[in-house]
Amino acid sequence: MAASYLGALVTATDIVPDSERRGFIGALPVGLRPYASLMRLDRPIGTWLLYWPCAWSVALAGVGGRWDLFGWLFLGAFAMRSAGCVYNDIVDRDLDRQVERTRLRPLASRRVSVASAWLLIGVLCLLGLLVLLQLKWVAALVALVSLAPVVAYPFMKRITWWPQAWLGLVFSWGALVGWPAVTGSLSLPPLLLWFGTIAWVIGYDTLYAIQDKEDDALVGVKSSARRLGNKAPLGVGVCYAIALLLWGAAVWTVRPDLVALVALAPAALHLVGQVARANPDDGELALKLFRSNRTCGLLVFLAVLVVGLSAR
Repeated sequence: MAASYLGALVTATDIVPDSERRGFIGALPVGLRPYASLMRLDRPIGTWLLYWPCAWSVALAGVGGRWDLFGWLFLGAFAMRSAGCVYNDIVDRDLDRQVERTRLRPLASRRVSVASAWLLIGVLCLLGLLVLLQLKWVAALVALVSLAPVVAYPFMKRITWWPQAWLGLVFSWGALVGWPAVTGSLSLPPLLLWFGTIAWVIGYDTLYAIQDKEDDALVGVKSSARRLGNKAPLGVGVCYAIALLLWGAAVWTVRPDLVALVALAPAALHLVGQVARANPDDGELALKLFRSNRTCGLLVFLAVLVVGLSAR
């Protein structure tokens, strides 16, 4: 009886994922590793995907001499993405225990208390506040408004087949922040950039959701990948096409020149390649394609930077 109890106790508190035994997290002191896992420090792709719309918006606005904004907004993306991951794990800790891929997360495995997780969110939000203080008041206000959809996001997969659309609102919000951080006001180009980025996020997060289709079905979690089924690659392609059209419209409003639109060609080819390779039954490939959107983000950034600088 005692042996069984001890075995259960070890299973609940001491078994950790391999990600906490290697790489950057594995090099940290043991006591810090669960908190680093909560922040997904071993998976920076989320920070990059949150950051790129911020950088695009600053670049398309012509930077305005505020090159420091690229650094500040990256810090903000890191802090807010990390805080979002911790919050998501607080809300989803019971669901995570039922899914093989997530059952060893720090909160699901009870290696971190909920109170400690909230304290970590507080620290990360203070870091975010430091970034807000570097922005013009309009940009700071727009950034603060994003907290409402962030708080609601973890509940969307319980009530809608399209939680990816809500994530699109959240992860594209930086497109509304970067432009006023440079110019002091919102206008049509960042709005077009934002709507296009929402479509991009829906597309790449549908790819991400392919890997979880079976587990999601078991626990009753909804996703666009489950809703689309075998048509998921087609759905991703439609989202990417909408993104490119709206990004092109944003570029055109800044510099109405066909040559400016050509700057988006490398990103377009990259997205076409993703759709051509996508397989609704291959979760491992879908994850690779999802992660490749970091490269897509860089390609779009280079395009809008050239356009933004040349239009000023």
